[in-house]
Amino acid sequence: MALVEEEPKSSKKLKSTTHTGIPEAVFLENVEAFMQKAENADPTAVVQRLDEQHNKYKFMELNLLQKKKRLRSQIPDIRTTLEIVQHMRSKQGSGEDMATQFLLADQVYAKATIPPSDRVCLWLGANVMLEYSVEDAESLLTSNLTAAKESLLQVDEDLDFLRDQYTTTEVNMARVYNYGVKKRQSVQSSS
Repeated sequence: MALVEEEPKSSKKLKSTTHTGIPEAVFLENVEAFMQKAENADPTAVVQRLDEQHNKYKFMELNLLQKKKRLRSQIPDIRTTLEIVQHMRSKQGSGEDMATQFLLADQVYAKATIPPSDRVCLWLGANVMLEYSVEDAESLLTSNLTAAKESLLQVDEDLDFLRDQYTTTEVNMARVYNYGVKKRQSVQSSS
């Protein structure tokens, strides 16, 4: 049974946006013709398969929403770090110390005097910190910010596409269920 059909590979190349592995739900134009296929003899089983597909779409949506939340929290952090590195770069040739405050814990700040430096250490995650030149750090953070923004846009597009897919699946479930009810009613009225 092909409730979900993937596009042919040739048309995927022509399409400007891809939907990160989300299968497309096919709207059942003619439910009777669809139900005449041998694998679709039992409307209850078809509704169950559609329900499973619907649950998969909901699971994908949950994962995308978590990714969106993570990206929305990362973008301000990257932007702030980039601004700090750019400020350090602007002070690089002056030879003067930089007075600043840095966050120790929630609402707890400490004062610090930072001597001029052409090196900066960046947390990469998983308890990993690397030292970069100020120029390399700025380049890395700029590319990370751009990638995070693009990823957020892709997640938003995927969420929109996914909502269309589970709406189509819900409509298909209702149509197949109604077909099953009409079929049972016609069997009961004929007997």
